[in-house]
Amino acid sequence: MDAIPLWVSLIALVVLVLISGFFSIAETSMMALNRFRLGHLVRQGRRSARLASSLLSQTDRLLGTILLGNNLVNTAVTAIVTSLAIRAFGHNDTVLLSATAVVALVLIIFAEITPKVIGATWPERVALPAAYPLRILMTLFAPAVWGVNLIVGRMLAVVGIDPREPQQTRLSLDEMRTIVLESGHFFPAKHRSILLNLFDLERIMVDDVMIPRSRIEALDLATGEAGLREQLATCYHNKLPVFEGEINRVVGMLHVRRALSLLQRDSFDTADLRELLIEPYFIPSGTAVFPQLQFFQESRQRVGLVVDEYGEVLGLVTLEDIIEEIIGEFTTTTPGGSDSDLHWDSAGEIEVDGSVSLRELNRRLGTRFPLDGPRTLNGLILEALQDLPESSVGLRFGPIVVEIQHVEDRMVRRARLRLMPANPSSGREQADDIAASA
Repeated sequence: MDAIPLWVSLIALVVLVLISGFFSIAETSMMALNRFRLGHLVRQGRRSARLASSLLSQTDRLLGTILLGNNLVNTAVTAIVTSLAIRAFGHNDTVLLSATAVVALVLIIFAEITPKVIGATWPERVALPAAYPLRILMTLFAPAVWGVNLIVGRMLAVVGIDPREPQQTRLSLDEMRTIVLESGHFFPAKHRSILLNLFDLERIMVDDVMIPRSRIEALDLATGEAGLREQLATCYHNKLPVFEGEINRVVGMLHVRRALSLLQRDSFDTADLRELLIEPYFIPSGTAVFPQLQFFQESRQRVGLVVDEYGEVLGLVTLEDIIEEIIGEFTTTTPGGSDSDLHWDSAGEIEVDGSVSLRELNRRLGTRFPLDGPRTLNGLILEALQDLPESSVGLRFGPIVVEIQHVEDRMVRRARLRLMPANPSSGREQADDIAASA
């Protein structure tokens, strides 16, 4: 080393530190690349992205090349600094210790921490250009890397690890939900809301989204011709369940447009109407919403009647009800059909139907009613009181006071919700935000 001029040694030292920094920044950026983003760039035809994807598919060779090159360069840096220190200050333990400390400090600052922070901060900007020299180095170091990996492979085999075996990592619904929640600045609010609602379909049952039995619009054959004419003339839906005497005796489903010709006749009987009926579609209570969406698609159905284990009708589910769970309400509201315009008034109060679902209240008003028990407000009140309620009875659920307004047929027909005065405005603002994103 004495024959090498000082300026050459210093230039070599700087170059080697830069090369060491390149290996560090390349390793960190390649490992920090977003694989989904990389796959998108590959499909767009980016050459550097294809090359980076190819390198990452050979992780053992890539890491072997980077670590081998990095260690060789760091060893050379240590040798040059030690040689320069001995030439300048002599050969003794203090000089060697000082040279080692200087080398460690320089490598840690300029070849490790700084490059790796940059690589982790801008992985795509660094990794894609770095893929070209890495490909060349992988070819040059291939024999040495093969030998090193052979030894490493034998050592891993002893403990039962095969690095060539692909590791299949599957994300659970909760993990995917967390990814969507934490990527809020990448997704518009509406798109994020749709994705979150889609994940929730696995947890929601048809009982949560069905129109309850008491609110089903249906035709009763027992009402006679006059009653049927009136019902057909004033109905709000195109497809209606048809029963005889009571709702559990469903005899079919009727497309109202097919029955319009009957209204033009001077008279018709129930036999004429029965000829127009199609087979009803029944859904067992407790069926998850997502599988039911698939069942609707496979059976080409749009309406189903939810029945319990005894065959009694609990409610009615339509394809639109399930779609609204994903993208929010979009259908036209029918008079008396649902509480679709739920919002707090200026006093922080609202009057609702007792059959409204707790999920609907939570989504539109920002309330926090429990969903692991009763599904309707009426059911929640009955469970809390353990008795048939009377009008003017009030209950408190967290910050919400529920006042019973009207009781009929052993059911709470109407109730008034009132926010506690501690912070009513925040509740209204939260409700407005939820309604706006629904």
